[in-house]
This record gives sequence, structure tokens and C-alpha cells, in this order.
Amino acid sequence: MSKKQEPGAAVRATIRDVASAAKTGKTSVSRYLNGEQHLLSDSLKERIGRAISLLDYQPSQMARSLKSGQTRLIGLILADITNPYSVDVMRGVEAACRQEGLTLLVCNTNNELDQEKHYLQLLSSYRVDGIVVNAVGMREAAISTLQQANLPMVLIDRKVANFACDVIGLKNVEATQMMTDHLVQQGFEALLFVSEPATVNTRFDRLRTFLQRMQQSPQLTGEQGEIELYNTEGLDNLLRDFVARHADKHKAVMCVNGALTLQVARAMQRLNLRWGPDIGLSGFDELVWADLAGVGITTLKQPTYDMGVAALRQLVTRIQGNTEPVKDLEFSGELIARGSTAAR
Repeated sequence: MSKKQEPGAAVRATIRDVASAAKTGKTSVSRYLNGEQHLLSDSLKERIGRAISLLDYQPSQMARSLKSGQTRLIGLILADITNPYSVDVMRGVEAACRQEGLTLLVCNTNNELDQEKHYLQLLSSYRVDGIVVNAVGMREAAISTLQQANLPMVLIDRKVANFACDVIGLKNVEATQMMTDHLVQQGFEALLFVSEPATVNTRFDRLRTFLQRMQQSPQLTGEQGEIELYNTEGLDNLLRDFVARHADKHKAVMCVNGALTLQVARAMQRLNLRWGPDIGLSGFDELVWADLAGVGITTLKQPTYDMGVAALRQLVTRIQGNTEPVKDLEFSGELIARGSTAAR
């Protein structure tokens, strides 16, 4: 005995219902749904289309994925969804997914190891076709787990040692030279590069390039400071010491990313330092409020949306069987100069 339908409950149309309404067989309907319409006559295609519309038929994606071996699902793992960089990357990946007819599942790990493991297991259980990983902040243990997943994968903004994987990122050497040269040309004599711990290649490449560039100008002072993102007291002490030791010099601070630029701006306010009149300030990543903060903050804008699009498109080629050697696809950044680095 069939299960009695609850009063008022909607009855979901089946492929058999469509076939009956179109006066054809289920095979023809399946061909219509699976992109084989060239095998059907024009009149039959019209009848099937009309029946699908009339019955509001919605194909079972699970059934289709079991048959094709693909779910048309893409996973996106973000280390920190509150980071504007990650938000723009996500927008690009999602837009490219829509163009490809794919559905995006977004997982925010919040830089927590347990969440990283949980979401990876979850995406695997959903049998996603591939994963895009915005891995900055992600721990090595989680990266190791990703390696073992044997899923097509593209990394954004981070390379992992001994992990053969496509990487989408910024031309860090070019961008750092651009920003450092700007500060030097503006007449700054003492520069402080502030970074979170240089545990990922992106931060290390920017720091190394800064120090190499400063070595080319021995008459100038180039220093580095490493600080945890939310170490407020440590950051205050770092800036206070830098300003005191170079009281007679035109000083500037360069920040390794947008999240740290915000923390440095807050620290300067606590120390009654005005970026622009008192001290220069610049940072990687464009911030939506950068042109509104005081005289404006100079930034190095990354094409994050385009990087997200490129990551998804490269992933699709891997899903489709592309076996070419892995590659790094690097984008140029744009220096947006504002009052925080104006020449005296």
C-alpha cells in the first residue's frame, strides 16, 4: 500500500509523470534532461518542454550525480570570511560557478583546526567535484588532510611545500617593490615593515623583497616587525619604539595585509599618531574605508575578484581531466596612493 499523502502537501512530479504528459517514454525525457536533445525530434522536444513546465518538474540532482559521477558541487574553504580579501575572492568564485552551471558550498573555518577538519570531511561526504582553498591562516595539519583527499584543488594566495597544486596569487615581488619605491620616492627615510608571523610564503616573499629593496638604499633605514594580529599591547610598543628611535626622520609603516593595516591604524590612533602629518602608512589590500580614514590610506589593491574567477576556471579544467603540470597564475596589483604617504 502506498503511503497516504498528507492533506495540503505538494506532490512532486516524477520523470514518469513528465513522460506520460508528453506521451513518450522515460528514455526520451532523460535524453532531453541530459543534454541529448539532438536525438529527439522538434515536436517531441516541444512536448517534453511543455510537460516539464506544466508539472513544474524538478530533476533530482542526487540521481543525476549518481548516474554521471559528478555532483556539480564545488567547495570553497575560507580561513576567515570576515577578511575583505576573502569576501572578494568568494564573489569571483561564485560568479564563475554560475557561468559554469555549478553550485558553490562555502565553508568558513575561522582559522580553527577542528572546523577545518570538519568542513573537509563534510565536503568529501557531499562528493564535491573539486575544492578552491583560500588557505592563508590555515594550519599545516589541515593542508596535509587536503592533500590526502585526492580531489581536484586550487589554492589561492598560498603555496604549500611538497604539495603539487595550482596556485592563484599576486605578483608579490612586483607589488612590494612598487609600494617600497613609492615610499622612497615620497621622501620617507625610515621604513618599518609590519607583518604577522612569516609562516606562509605570501608574507615571507613580501618581507624579503622589502628588505632587499632597502639594501639598495643604504642611506635609508629599513626595519621589520613581527606581531600577532590581535596583540594590541605588542603592536603599540612596536610602533612607539620605532617612532622614538627615529624621531628626527620622516617615517612610514608598511603593513603586510589589510587586516594588519586596520590594527596598525587603530594603534596609531591610540598613540595619537596621525597618518599623513606625523607618520606614513600603507598596506597591502584595498579596504572599503581606506579613502575615508583621515587623509586616506595608501593601499596595494589586489584583483581579488578576478583571482577568484581564475581559480574556479582552472579548477574546472582539472575536473575535466587536464593533466598538465601544475602552475602558478600571478596577477599584478595596483598602487592607490592617498594622503597617508603624501610627500612633505
